[in-house]
Amino acid sequence: MINKTVMGALAGIGVPVSFQTYDGNESVYITFFEYLQKGEDYSEDEEEITGHYIQVDVWSKGDYADIVNAAKEKLISAGFTRKSEYDLYEPDTKVYHHVIRLFYAENQIGG
Repeated sequence: MINKTVMGALAGIGVPVSFQTYDGNESVYITFFEYLQKGEDYSEDEEEITGHYIQVDVWSKGDYADIVNAAKEKLISAGFTRKSEYDLYEPDTKVYHHVIRLFYAENQIGG
């Protein structure tokens, strides 16, 4: 469910979006994965809210600021909450890497 939600939110962003790994040839792309899933709210011993903690990674050989901003805007509009973000550089591949960590609350009652 959460993978579809992420893919739907990032649809039309203009760069490839892939779950966990990317095997294409584009120099700018996005990967994502869920690093934690846990119950957030309970009623009468039943889980009412499931929390999905997602990491979205933007990869680029150059400036990725516009893609990072577009990705955040689309994800927040889809109901995600930004938790943190930071920049990395992968010296072995000479690729810039921007990490965005987000939270998504899924209501278990009625859907």
